[in-house]
Amino acid sequence: QTRSLLGVFEEDAAAISSYINQLFQAMHRIYDAQNELSAATHLTSKLLKEYEKQRFPLGGDDEVMTSTLQQFAKVIDELSSCHAVLSTQLADAMMFPITQFKERDLKEILTLKEVFQIASNDHDAATTRYSRLSKRKENEKIKAEVTEDVYTSRKKQHQTMMHYFCALNTLQYKKKISLLEPLLGYMQAQISFFKMGSENLTEQLEEFLTNIGTSVQNVRREMDCEVENMQQTIEDLEVASDPLYLPDPDPLKFPAHRNLTRKAGYLNTRNKTGLVSSSWERQFYFTQGGNLMSQARGDVAGGLVMDIDNCSVMAVDCEDRRYCFQITSFDGKKSSILQAESKKDYEEWICTINNISKQIYLSENPEEIAARVNQSALEAVTPSPSFQQRHESMRPAVQSRPPAARTSSTGSLGSDSAALSALSLDSLVAPDTPIQFDIISPVSEDVPGQAKSSGQSGRRTNPFGESGGSKPDTEDSILHQLFIVRFLGSMEVKSDESPDVVYETMRQILAARAIHNVFRMTESHLLVTCDCLRLIDPQTQVTRLQFPLPNVVLYATHQENKRLFGFVLRTSGGRVESRQTSICYIFESNNEGEKICDSVGLAKQIAFHAELDRKASEKQKEIDRVKEKQQKELNKQKQIEKDLEEQSRLIAASSRSNQSSTDGQFVVVSSSQSEDSDLGEDGKKKRESE
Repeated sequence: QTRSLLGVFEEDAAAISSYINQLFQAMHRIYDAQNELSAATHLTSKLLKEYEKQRFPLGGDDEVMTSTLQQFAKVIDELSSCHAVLSTQLADAMMFPITQFKERDLKEILTLKEVFQIASNDHDAATTRYSRLSKRKENEKIKAEVTEDVYTSRKKQHQTMMHYFCALNTLQYKKKISLLEPLLGYMQAQISFFKMGSENLTEQLEEFLTNIGTSVQNVRREMDCEVENMQQTIEDLEVASDPLYLPDPDPLKFPAHRNLTRKAGYLNTRNKTGLVSSSWERQFYFTQGGNLMSQARGDVAGGLVMDIDNCSVMAVDCEDRRYCFQITSFDGKKSSILQAESKKDYEEWICTINNISKQIYLSENPEEIAARVNQSALEAVTPSPSFQQRHESMRPAVQSRPPAARTSSTGSLGSDSAALSALSLDSLVAPDTPIQFDIISPVSEDVPGQAKSSGQSGRRTNPFGESGGSKPDTEDSILHQLFIVRFLGSMEVKSDESPDVVYETMRQILAARAIHNVFRMTESHLLVTCDCLRLIDPQTQVTRLQFPLPNVVLYATHQENKRLFGFVLRTSGGRVESRQTSICYIFESNNEGEKICDSVGLAKQIAFHAELDRKASEKQKEIDRVKEKQQKELNKQKQIEKDLEEQSRLIAASSRSNQSSTDGQFVVVSSSQSEDSDLGEDGKKKRESE
């Protein structure tokens, strides 16, 4: 009966253990989910707080949205704190009791069961040995040992059995406690959490949530209205764009515009892949001023294809393809064959490029001028003359300019030029100054205000201060910064006190370049040091121009195009030798205009501090020289006083010796004085010196 009843208790303990394990896993999932909810709530609050730091490409600074999300972040942060408190309470009140029952009480039952089983096996073995004792030969020693084993095993089994049975009986009470305590802790933790939530969710917050809900509904209505308008627009565009879906629309319904000075669209360009083979590539082309640009799919910006000022364009037959035309540059060295999609685009591209090549886009009303010029047929063909013919046709116009209007062979703009008269010069710029578009080599021509020392022109300069023979002037300079620049032009200005001088000079030089088709720019290396600014030839390392840094009185970058920068150089002389002149130099860089200006400013600061140090050093040297002179005078005075004392002492000694002299000696002295009177003035001086 005992063992049968023990089996029932053991079966019940196994069922309790299985059920408790399942319940423990379920409660552990609640605890893990609560921890995850607390962490996720905290992360949500953190992300809402960081909304104001985000920079959305299509979203402006919405202060209302930012403040609303900040309010939500504050509330959610408080909820996150409540969830964190709930997690702690669940760990203490729910997980701890059931974990203790699972890890301590159930393991104790299993341990006692194993010990009871071992004790029972030992008792059975001892009893078996005791039953095998022989009745014939009785060994008292063996009998006593077997009897002792039976006694010990029986006692051990009985004690183990009592502890095991007690633990099984106690398990029935612990089962109830282990089930109720975690549930009680869970409910108390939830009640505490909801109380904290009710305290945080005040009426003010409810009013805030109501207002936000109303705002959301208004935004939803606006969105529905906008979607409806967009759907209507889409339907209208579908109806209106139906003829445009045709690749080659009817030219009678959609005639070509021949008065355009700007054009953009997709074209096929022919690329040579061999001597006789070629391939076609589709790209987006557009005109920008006097340039033809192209942009491949995925590129950020377009690239220059060709300068189409004074170019030629003509229709061509190419590889059995329709609507092809060829563009040839002014000098005839570069040409491109392009294919349009339709006849309308084909004619418009030819007319547009033809108008741009005639520089109609530079006039005030380009469409009216193009309408007067373009009265040709649909097939607009522009023959391509040779470079020699074009050069001969332009030679009289070049020779008609007076010599005084040209500063150099590279091109300049005189005061009597017809194009310059259209550009009203501001009071900042001298009215009769020429514009220099290229750098004049210091070997060939002297620039006013550019004083050159012997051996400076044509000397190769290493911009990094490394030289083999003679050391450059800027070798000891603290600052050495090199920039790649392209010279646009320079001209004399009236004032050098405001950056507006640089801006006006930029405007006039760029306008003059566009009017006179001057697109060539000289690339140089600009070396900024504490002593001067140098323009160095990148190929030969020869110093083209040198600007003393103290003479650079103004420098600025273009307000919109940061690639353009300029500086004003104050020089002595110029067209009027009796006064100082100011010349503004304009350059183009690789998006480094501000860096160059900062470098020039830093160089001037370093030079200014160096000049202050030099003056302080010279002043200190002057003070030292004065002190040294005073010390020499003092030493000389002391030496004179010392000599006077010595002379007085000698005179006193001589007077004492004279008093003790005899009359004969007096006669000798008198005779010597008479001899002195006969010697004359020179003899007396010689005698006195002796």
